[in-house]
Amino acid sequence: MSPEQLKTLLAEASPARSGDFLAGVAATSQEARVKAQRRLADTGLADILQTPLIDPESDEVQRLILDQHDEAAFRPISAFSVGDLRDFLLTDEATPEAIAALKWALTPEMVAAVSKICRNQDLIAIARKRPVVTKFRTTVGLPGRLAVRIQPNHPTDDAKGVAASILDGLAFGCGDAVIGINPATDSPSAMRRLLELIEDLRLRLDCPVQSCVLAHVTTAIDCMSRGAPVDLVFQSIAGSQKANASFGIDLAMLKEAQDAAKSLQRGTIGTDVMYFETGQGAALSANAHFGIDQQTMEARAYAVARAFDPLLVNTVVGFIGPEYLYDGKEITRAGLEDHFCGKLLGVPMGVDVCYTNHAEADQDDMDNLLTLLAVAGVNFVMGVPGSDDVMLNYQSTSYHDAAYVRRALDLRPAPEFEAWATDVGIFDPRGFLLPEASRGDAGLLARSRLLAAAE
Repeated sequence: MSPEQLKTLLAEASPARSGDFLAGVAATSQEARVKAQRRLADTGLADILQTPLIDPESDEVQRLILDQHDEAAFRPISAFSVGDLRDFLLTDEATPEAIAALKWALTPEMVAAVSKICRNQDLIAIARKRPVVTKFRTTVGLPGRLAVRIQPNHPTDDAKGVAASILDGLAFGCGDAVIGINPATDSPSAMRRLLELIEDLRLRLDCPVQSCVLAHVTTAIDCMSRGAPVDLVFQSIAGSQKANASFGIDLAMLKEAQDAAKSLQRGTIGTDVMYFETGQGAALSANAHFGIDQQTMEARAYAVARAFDPLLVNTVVGFIGPEYLYDGKEITRAGLEDHFCGKLLGVPMGVDVCYTNHAEADQDDMDNLLTLLAVAGVNFVMGVPGSDDVMLNYQSTSYHDAAYVRRALDLRPAPEFEAWATDVGIFDPRGFLLPEASRGDAGLLARSRLLAAAE
């Protein structure tokens, strides 16, 4: 099979989405799509491995994918077809340990291929069996737990506005994934000011959280060289060298940032210092997809992510817009696919369950996807005040959405954060929010400590 033939097969087997139609690679009918899925199910994993989709001589991401592959780990499944791998992953023999052992045997193209022949319930059932655990000041990804990023964005980076959003999130038991701010201005001075704000709150509250200002990786490197309190280094990444170049990065730059952050030794229980974000359609929007469907390109981004042992990887699933994922159904499918592919590749996947205001989606669609992902074992989700990001102008999940899904599915926060929040009167002994009427002295203590930090 030639690379072009494999690209066509993968694209035509993909469940329908607007981005693939925009790129001109989607199947022309549902009948053609099902035929492609049948052919893909019979395609050997070894055939996929032997058919790089981009010339490795000209693409460092393709070289990375080939270099990561472990032949010894691949040997037990080397005779499998894509369909055989799906069937195995659904059996009881595919334990968490057995799936984890395949981390370096599987390539992004293999897991993308499997996802294309899975129903939504398959994506959930398989991903649930593959926890990926990471650590910095909290432990993220343990089974039975769901972490939440506080996303306290402000259109002018106003310190009081940001602090109010952070304190609101902490009072709802959020922040155990990260307190992560998208700055309105990407500059070393703005990044440092926001980092110091979070650092001051963290130390005043003696709260086990990690911080991140989502500026460009070069801004973070500059800040670290000047002694700023950088916990996690952020960067958007994609599945080809050309797409990453559109973000102004390459693999060497990411390695430099990782080394600099680890040298600070700011983590108390772990050294996972990177935070990556991805999203279906990112490569296509940069005309850097090389005729590859957007879901396969997204999976290739996870090969980049896992090379740097990140604490968090977040697919911002509906953020790029309806040109790539048109409606709630497409957003839901993409969120489950991304989580599935990331987990099989050993990536600590979170999902920004979100949509833009011009997409054919609403908050009910997000409720559905949030619940499905929590069942699937997603590592973390977003906590945005009122679900409405007033700086980025899109709709996500709120602090109270996190409280809902934790209570509905009996999920607890990260253990270190839970212990702190229980001590200050935010959680009850089961890890759930104390009712306001029942908080009593504990509630007063929690509020007084939060207010003192705000002052």
